[in-house]
Amino acid sequence: MSLRLSTVILPYVRWHEGGRSAWQRAEQLGFHTAFTYDHLSWRSFRDGPWFGAVPTLTAAAAVTDRIRLGTLVTSPNFRHPVTLAKELVSLDDISNGRITLGIGAGGTGFDATALGQDPWTPRERADRFGEFVPLLDRLLTEESVSYGGDFYSAHEAVNIPGCVQRPRLPFAVAATGPRGLKLAARHGQAWVTTGDPKLYETGTPEQSVQAIRRQADKLADACAEIGRDVSELDKILLTGFTPDKGRPLESLDAFVDFAGRHAELGFTEIVIHWPIPDSVFATDVKVFEQIAMEALAQLP
Repeated sequence: MSLRLSTVILPYVRWHEGGRSAWQRAEQLGFHTAFTYDHLSWRSFRDGPWFGAVPTLTAAAAVTDRIRLGTLVTSPNFRHPVTLAKELVSLDDISNGRITLGIGAGGTGFDATALGQDPWTPRERADRFGEFVPLLDRLLTEESVSYGGDFYSAHEAVNIPGCVQRPRLPFAVAATGPRGLKLAARHGQAWVTTGDPKLYETGTPEQSVQAIRRQADKLADACAEIGRDVSELDKILLTGFTPDKGRPLESLDAFVDFAGRHAELGFTEIVIHWPIPDSVFATDVKVFEQIAMEALAQLP
């Protein structure tokens, strides 16, 4: 499968002051998918404007025609499978089947305590994620679901007519640990990684490639355990969190080199952040657009 290039547009700009035009421009540039973060707030953007993912994607669906849309990523931190499923069915309908759900276990940021709870431990996040994904899978594929679990319940939850995409919209499961990789193998149509966070500050690009290779090998093992061919899953790299940081977006040649090294690992999609001035995602807009329009043609 040839490599695809996608982008992630953070929802920090008012819709009528540049938000709308960014999503339309992403389609014009030929990106495969335009994602957004599904957070209540995020890191350095905590004290500034930040808008909800589902309304933003709904608006984006209304002003675009071809580009796929999605989250990178939704998590159980402040979502419940029953209400999320209803929103996703609606969003898939409005977009006429262009939605991908990026989904992960969540972290310890602002989302983890916004509802007034103590942040969950890594084990607790994994436990909840292990229940969240299968239940959401059922809610999006069955007309009526009743379920009682340790963390989530559903009573005759109805989702008629279901997704436009059949049997449901695709899941892109973000995972690096063994339990998450098993969920990706069983329920995912794609796997997402940002690399190894332990290498971000002090690691090298070469160490990062090797760490990601090991993650991909573990995904293959998880697929083999259930008799699934790992090649059935798309493999998505969300950039900006490896030791390379922003260097791959400094020039067309730098990105082609970066993308080529990761395409050799079997990645089918690379996601780059839409330029945000005065942030960790600050990128020259002309270079960014050149990468969007020309990079894939230079890759094998």
